[in-house]
Amino acid sequence: MKKRHTLGYTISAVATRFKVHPQTLRLYEREGLLKPSRSQGNTRLYLEEDLQRLEIILNLTRDLRVNLAGVEVILGMRGRMETLQREFNDLFHYVQRRLGQDEALLRKKLRSALVPLPPVQITRLRPVKD
Repeated sequence: MKKRHTLGYTISAVATRFKVHPQTLRLYEREGLLKPSRSQGNTRLYLEEDLQRLEIILNLTRDLRVNLAGVEVILGMRGRMETLQREFNDLFHYVQRRLGQDEALLRKKLRSALVPLPPVQITRLRPVKD
């Protein structure tokens, strides 16, 4: 596939690789399913992320027979799920850091609050005589 200035792939190269008509790619762009970048000459340039997204779109439309409205909904849900996953991971790491700090602080307070006990002398017990 021919790259253009190593920034992305041209519409003809993408159409050939994925066996779709260039008009199909333009339709996906009009529908908001794909958003290729543009060169200074306004040529569409498809990046690797665009190709991955196109692969998902084609899988949904060709293999699963999902219409474009359904594809839009599914892609939107995937985007929201990815956002939620990132937010969950951020929260998880924050809580992990806080718990680590709180645990260290608690240990420090406990150590300072403990008074050392005097050593215990162990003596042998003698049997009691009646």
